[in-house]
Amino acid sequence: MSTLKKQNQSLTKSWALGAAGIVFAVFLWWIFTRAATGNLMLAAFAPANVPDALKSLLGRGVLLSDVGISLLRLLSGLGLATVLGVPLGLVIGFSRLVEQTSAPLVQFLRMVSPLSWAPIAVALFGVGSLPVIFLVAIAAIWPITLGTVSGVRALNPAYLQVARTLGASGPEQLRSVVLPSIRPFVLSGIRLALGIGWVIIVPAEMLGVSSGLGYEILNARDRLAYDEMLVVILVIGVLGIALDTLAQKLLK
Repeated sequence: MSTLKKQNQSLTKSWALGAAGIVFAVFLWWIFTRAATGNLMLAAFAPANVPDALKSLLGRGVLLSDVGISLLRLLSGLGLATVLGVPLGLVIGFSRLVEQTSAPLVQFLRMVSPLSWAPIAVALFGVGSLPVIFLVAIAAIWPITLGTVSGVRALNPAYLQVARTLGASGPEQLRSVVLPSIRPFVLSGIRLALGIGWVIIVPAEMLGVSSGLGYEILNARDRLAYDEMLVVILVIGVLGIALDTLAQKLLK
């Protein structure tokens, strides 16, 4: 009971400190916008404008649909990266020859900003959701691939030897030994890829699409609706926290 009480107290303290940090940040935000009364753009970013701007976005029915579209693109790109990244990581992890051969290319590709591929994505897929999904996948594939490689490297060879001794085939070894053993590494890579993909999707949605949170930021800017642009930015941040929290709970 004492241990449980200490855990509850620690959790309460953590929440209280987090809330205090948010209150302090909002206070600094209010001070900054109050000091910038001569600048119409910065004045529009005042905290007091958030409720009306949020009401306007919800009233026009664009915010929730944009959230749904962005999440769908994110999950599609993440799913594609997982489908490609896990097998690639398995091949690299189990084959020293493949690892040595592919290492320079992998290092090169993962160091190139995913947004650098935007012109190629548009040329290949045109405008719409496909280029956005492609860019998210390009950004997300490397954490998943490298996480899988790390899992393979950490796999105890004795487990595979026992499976072979018991007559397990290659697919059976993969299913019953390899995948369960590397699961924590793969899930950690997916969680990291989720955060990277969420960061990438906003600028990716500024490439000729007519929906999504990234598009909504550009649309608000073009209409000089800076208060609505601020609301979209806040929504992006809150959703990012929610996605990471959900990933912590599910990807264990």
